[in-house]
Order: sequence, then structure tokens, then C-alpha cells
Amino acid sequence: MDLIMDAKDGLSRAGNGTHSDPKTPGAAARWERPCKRSRPTAALLLCGSALALIQPSYAFAQSAASDGPTIDLDTVVIDGGTGGAVGPDTGIVARNTAVGSKTDTPILDLPAAVSVVTEEEMRQRDVDDLDEVLAYTPGVSSDIYGSDDRYDFYLIRGFYQSNYGSYRDGLPNRTWNFTGSRIEPYGAQRFEVLKGSTSTLFGLNGPGGLVNAITKRPQDQPFGEVYTSFGDRHIETGTDFGAPLTATGDWSYRMTAKWQDGNNGADFTQDDRLYVAPALTWSPDAATSLTILGDYDKRKGNTSHGIPYGSGLDPDTFLGVRDYDNMDTEEFNLGWLFSHDFDNGLQFRSNARYTNLDLTYESVYPGAPLGPGTTSLARSSLGIYGKSESFLIDNQLQYDASLGLFDTRTLVGIDYSHYDITETRKDGTASPIDIASPADCGRGCVVPYRQLIDDTEIEIVGLYAQEELTIDDRWILTFGGRYDHVRQIDDYDYDYGGGFVSKGTDAVTDEAFTSRLGLTYKATDEVSLYANYSESFQPIGTSRSSLAEPAEPQEGTQYEVGAKYAPAGVDALFTLALFDLTQSNVTQWDPNYTAQYQLGEVNVRGVELEGKMALDDRLDLTLGYSYWDAEIKEDVLGNAGHRPQLVPEHIASIWADYTIPGEGRIGDLTIGAGVRYFGPSYADDANTIDLDARTTVDAALTYKITDNAALQVNATNIFDKRYVAHVDTFSDTAYYNDGRTVRGTLRYTW
Repeated sequence: MDLIMDAKDGLSRAGNGTHSDPKTPGAAARWERPCKRSRPTAALLLCGSALALIQPSYAFAQSAASDGPTIDLDTVVIDGGTGGAVGPDTGIVARNTAVGSKTDTPILDLPAAVSVVTEEEMRQRDVDDLDEVLAYTPGVSSDIYGSDDRYDFYLIRGFYQSNYGSYRDGLPNRTWNFTGSRIEPYGAQRFEVLKGSTSTLFGLNGPGGLVNAITKRPQDQPFGEVYTSFGDRHIETGTDFGAPLTATGDWSYRMTAKWQDGNNGADFTQDDRLYVAPALTWSPDAATSLTILGDYDKRKGNTSHGIPYGSGLDPDTFLGVRDYDNMDTEEFNLGWLFSHDFDNGLQFRSNARYTNLDLTYESVYPGAPLGPGTTSLARSSLGIYGKSESFLIDNQLQYDASLGLFDTRTLVGIDYSHYDITETRKDGTASPIDIASPADCGRGCVVPYRQLIDDTEIEIVGLYAQEELTIDDRWILTFGGRYDHVRQIDDYDYDYGGGFVSKGTDAVTDEAFTSRLGLTYKATDEVSLYANYSESFQPIGTSRSSLAEPAEPQEGTQYEVGAKYAPAGVDALFTLALFDLTQSNVTQWDPNYTAQYQLGEVNVRGVELEGKMALDDRLDLTLGYSYWDAEIKEDVLGNAGHRPQLVPEHIASIWADYTIPGEGRIGDLTIGAGVRYFGPSYADDANTIDLDARTTVDAALTYKITDNAALQVNATNIFDKRYVAHVDTFSDTAYYNDGRTVRGTLRYTW
């Protein structure tokens, strides 16, 4: 730990309980009543170390007191360099987070399983999208639709979380109907995965959990990097730099930018990006901070590319229309992060974001299964032209107090979300294609035959309260509740063609109260045991017109027990969790995709094990294992007793990074390798289409040219193993996992 001896300024900062280490950007630690009885062993060691370090000054002061006036001692502040609740983290192991309680809390103290993918881990694996960010996180199945790259698709604890489960700085990053976007990993300094039901704090969500991206923000010292990456039909370049703007450090800035010209691994696909994110922080004193975050994110991509199941075609064969295969988004975000400590145990925080998003979604896809004995594939088309404006804000009051054996942390908050979404949908057909000799027919062969214009307004208000009660510094009781009110208005104009037009307005309201109860027992300063009960609430989305019966909100419950271990003297964290999750009123399309039904009940019970270790300066190790016992309990389509589609029974992964020192003669060489295993699953709830288990191997090699420059090569799926990741049962179309990708990166930092 770094020992910082501040004079007058240190005294004022100590009153707030935090201090920033000038050698570790953004690092902060709390020194609140360090010598109190809490956690006797650790407190005694901490106080003893501090007294030993200041002993010479104390002896001098005692001597001076006998001969003259008393000399005031400097304030002593210890900084562990953990990065606090939002990072940036110094390695692959994060210690604190706010995602589990909306308060700055050690992960060891939370009655829930939380995984954190730090910036260092993202750099080691050279991640390029959220699928790759989550690839080694237990409890998560990413890239579940293979070559369908329209959105960030993933399961958490066996439940689909992609529409409602993505967050950014604690605020939702939801996709309503088709209008949504993908998160740019280079703009984040960490990703947090909170597993299990989360509605008590975050409102609308499925029972599996959520993924929260922490946006890069200004730091308290100058820093920067510039890099270039290159690979097969891929080139990108980016920069990330910042510094204080004033000598006192009350103003600081950061600029993050990225440009990319890439593809999605198949012919006639693209993954082009332009991302620019300025940030500005004003911190006039240790108690107040205001950060303005903005970004412009433009993407040009494609929808999905699959082949007829069992056809034997190359998985990368393109069977669409090049000029009518677009998944383009243009997004602008502007928001703030504000906090103020009133220095009497009371804190106020406010997070807000305004988003303006434009979407162009055009796709030609198989319209029916390939007939026997024919190579002519029927095709359909879909065009979505969407525009979304949203404003979200979350205001919180936190009060901390100590009452003898009891320490209390009370949180109350109100959040508000407002969305205006307009989508124009054009359904149509496209000319059939000969899969034996595919030829592009051009945009002119796409013929729309019906159009839907849908204007949607959604307003969400949530009121929540939480208490974290610490008893004798060993027991932490966490409980809370939340009330959500959701109002949705749809104005639609549906032109079916042939002179048949349907117009109307649908207005629906959903509301729910969800609760949470958790208990953590600190068996030692290194080991905690926990248990929790929590609930989730997820209204049906904007496609209610396709429901065969009146909609009811989807509701979830979770029971979980677990253990966490953070060994002293080693930068490591181990988590074991056992859970039982149930969701009712789950929606599912019928086999002909003509109507949706609410299945009734789905249950997933399982076990998760995670280990993250920075064993020394040379070796980093990440381990993960998930076991999911998943079953459809109640079902109106005859699937009761079956396994939900795309939910494997076993998922396992391991990644290791080992550095060979150059000893001054040459640069350090770091070798990284990882293995990911996904067990067998089914492509449908009827369990008629088996999906084989798949194992992929990744690798990385980094050579440190100088102290500031490094050359890195990353390879994913290095043996180019191709598996069917998903089968669309309506059109009998197979989507495969991505093939081998090799990229080199030259990076310079300062």
C-alpha cells in the first residue's frame, strides 16, 4: 500500500474519508474509524502498521511537548490502489463495486455473485465486442446466435437478458422492439456482471442478471495511449488520453476515440465504427464531483448470415442481398455523474443520460426451409427504420451512521425513464436464390408488400429503498424493496396492402413491487458466506399485438447461497454460488411464428465457480465453471419437462497470462492462452434439434519493445473449429460460430 502523508489538505480530505493516490489514477480507499473494534484482527494490524510508520514523528512530537509547544502530526492516508467501485483497476482482480447495492461496497460483503471484467483483462484478450468481453465469465453464455451479429446477445444463468439486461453507468441501455445499439468496449474501463434477480434496485429486468459498463472518465494525472490493430480485412486505430486542466486538479478531461474498418468474418459483411467520447470532470473539493460524459457512436454492420441446416455449404456462404444487408446505427449520448458528501453521513448522487439513436435495419433471409431435392431457396425481406430519443435519471440519497454494535447504510432513490420510439417496418419478399450457385440480384429484387408505422412512448418511474445493516462487524443484513410503474402508449398504422389499413392506439400500464433480502457472514476477514432471496419484474415488450392472450408481466424469484474467498497476501478472489431461479409468464413464439404465448414457468438451478488470480508479477489466471439444470415447468405448447433452447448444462473456461522477463537485455514477453467449453444444448424448446458441444482455443502474445511501446498478437478460435450455434426452426437456417481471427496491435502509452 502507498503511504501518503498530507498536511493541511490531507486533514480536510480525511474528513471525507477518501483520498486519491497521485500514482494510481482514480484509485481511492476509505479510512473510516480504522482503529475501531471492527474486524478485530485486520483493524489491529492496520492500526499497528500505521502507528509503526508514524512512530518517529510521534517520538519527536512527544519530546517537543516536554520542551515546547505541541507539533501537529500530518494526516496519514492509506491507499490500496483497488480502483474503488468503478475502477480503473490496477490488474484483473476487482475488489469493490456499486452494481450489487448501488453503494461502494467490497464484493466480499455483497450477498450476491458479481463478476468484473477489468480493463487489464480486456486488453490481454483484445476484446472487440461484448461477446468477447463476457466470453470467460462464469454464469454467462455469450455469442449465443453465432453469426447473427445484430445485437449483443447473451444468457445469464440460463435466461435471455439482451433486451433489458444491458446497463451503462447504472442506467439502462435497453432495446425496445428492434431499435437498439451495441456497447463499444473501448469506451469502458470495466464491465460488471450482477447475477440473479435485480429488479429491487434496477427495475425492469429478467431474473438472470445484468451487465453494467463503466464508462471511461477523467483521472487525476496525465496519461495516454495510441494504438493500431490490423488483421484479415480489418484495420482500426484509437487513442485514449487525459490530464488535469488546472494546477489544483479541480478540472480534468479525457478523450477516447476509435475508428475501425472491419468485417464480421464472412464475405460481404462489415463492422465499421467511429467512436468519439469526450469527458470533463469538475471537482472543486473532496466532497463534490461533477462529470460530464458524451459520446458519438456510428456503426455500419450487417444483420445475420446463415445457411440451410444440413446443406453442407461453407458456413460463410452469403445468401442475402449485398445492398439490402445493413445494421447501421448512429447514436449520440450526453449525461452526467454528480455526487456530493454533506460530511455528516449524508451523500447525494445523480446519474443521467440523454440518448438519440437512428437505426437502419435491412435484411434478406430464408423465408422457408429448403425443399427436398432442390437448390432454390425462398427468401423474405425485412426493413426497419427506427428513431429513438430517451432520457434517464437516477437520484439517490445515502445515509451512513454508527450505533455501537450496529453500522447502518440507508439508501433511498427515485429513477425515471422516458422513451419516444418511432419504427417503420416493411415486410416483403426477395427473389429465390440458387444455393449451388448463389448470385446477387441487387436491391431491385426486394419487394415490400406491407408496412407498419409504430409510434411508442414509454414512461417508467421507480421508487426504491435499501438498508445495509452491519452487526458486530461480522453480519451484514441487506434488505430492500422497489415499486415500478410502467406506462406504454402505441400508436400504429398498419398497411397490409390491397387497400386494407388498420389504425389504432394501445395504452397499457404495468406495475409491481419487488423485494430483496440478503445476509452476509464474515467468517474471517478473508472469507464470507452469504444467502439471498430476490425478485424480478419484466413487462412484455412492444410486440403485444402478437400475443394470443392478454399480457401479464413476467415475474422471477431467486434463492441463492454462496461463499467468497479473498486470500491475504495474494491478489485473488474466488466465488462459489448455488442458485435456484424461476420465471413465470414467459413468452415464446409458436412453431409457425404466428403468435406468442406466455409459457407459464421456467426454472434454472445451478452452480457457479469463479477464480481470478494475479499470483505474482508474472502470472494472471482466470477460471470459470457453470452448471445449469434448466427445465420448462409449465407450457401451453407441449414442451413441459424439456430443456429451454440454447441453454447448455455445462460451461467452463480458463485463461492464463504468463510474463517472461527480458532482464534488461530484451523486452518482456507475455504469453496468454485460453480454452472455452460449451456443453450440448437444443435449438428449440421442443428439444428436436441437438446442438453439439463446442470447444474453442484462444491465444495471445505480447512483446514489450520499450517501456512505452508493445506489439501484441491475438488469435481467437485458433484451430478454426466451426459449430452450429443456433438453428432457426422457422426457416431451418443454421448459424455457425465465428471462425479463426488473428489480429496484431501496436500500442504506445505515456
